[in-house]
Amino acid sequence: MRSVLAIGAHPDDIELGCGGTLAAHRAAGDRVTMLVMTGGQNGPGEVGGRRAEAEAAARNLDCGLIWGGLVDCAVAPDAATVAVIEQAIRQVEADVVYVHAPDDSHQDHRAVAAATISAARHSRRILHYRSPSTTRFEPTVYVDISAHLDRKIDALACHSSQVEASAMVDPEVVAASARHFGAQARVRFAEAFMPARFVWDLAPPIALPHQSSSLAEMVAA
Repeated sequence: MRSVLAIGAHPDDIELGCGGTLAAHRAAGDRVTMLVMTGGQNGPGEVGGRRAEAEAAARNLDCGLIWGGLVDCAVAPDAATVAVIEQAIRQVEADVVYVHAPDDSHQDHRAVAAATISAARHSRRILHYRSPSTTRFEPTVYVDISAHLDRKIDALACHSSQVEASAMVDPEVVAASARHFGAQARVRFAEAFMPARFVWDLAPPIALPHQSSSLAEMVAA
């Protein structure tokens, strides 16, 4: 079982960028936690409502939720922001970290991406996801979310204040993006990532007592 930490600057960022992947992690039995750095104070909707929406979305995805306590549109890639992320990484003992792509027109997204690279400097798997405001994105890692797209859309629907105010959260747009990346990945629907670092653990599985331990034994049988 892996421990996954997904980091977003605002409520709904994580669901947009990697909600299907988080659903896939949960289906695989992994523990998943979402770290939302701000309350979305400067976006549509009021803060209390946005917190309730984020909590509902986390329940929908069966994920834990941590609030970073920072202020929307005032996030800096400074020591305080790094410390918040470091604390979350330690708290959940994260094996995999998902975060915004670094090239983005929203300053909070850029700051959270930069702070995460510092905070996760000892982590073996750091993957950047795309936001609607991402300006340059050249993915090389894909996750098949064909079985989980509906779950992603349901989680995004929890953010009703954003769905009503932004075409970027429109279910048709979300599905079209997943189909686009799916075509690149040669699957039906996918989410795409740019790895800052990705270690592929190819250690052999432990053989069960009844299994043959060598090719020679398999041939002999």
